[in-house]
Amino acid sequence: MSNNAIANMITSIRNANLTKSKTVEVLATRTTRSIAKILLKEGFVSNLRERALEGPLVNNSVRILMITLRYQGRESKPYITAIKHISKPGLRVYSNYKDIPKILGGMGVVILSTSKGIMIDREAREQKMGGEILCSIW
Repeated sequence: MSNNAIANMITSIRNANLTKSKTVEVLATRTTRSIAKILLKEGFVSNLRERALEGPLVNNSVRILMITLRYQGRESKPYITAIKHISKPGLRVYSNYKDIPKILGGMGVVILSTSKGIMIDREAREQKMGGEILCSIW
């Protein structure tokens, strides 16, 4: 497991979509919780739960976020077509509110980290706030 919780979360969701898994477990941090809440609010996932990681060698403060993915139809087509990590530890990507990219003409969602918290591109444009572009989902 790497030090980048966002990259781990995005990779886990992408891999679970490919294998049509119902749930994904990721490390619960403030950032991953915020991103997961946005995914729930936008309809990409169906449920979120948080639990403590148990075991003899585990500290009680370690929490796991269980994300239940959404699928549609008989073929179980995932609601998340693609999820892409944009800002990485080696190359941070920042944008002002005028230059925030629109994914699929506004059908997709860009998640940003701003001074007022993590939000989607529409909220950032309304509040005229720029920030670090974390990922895009469609």
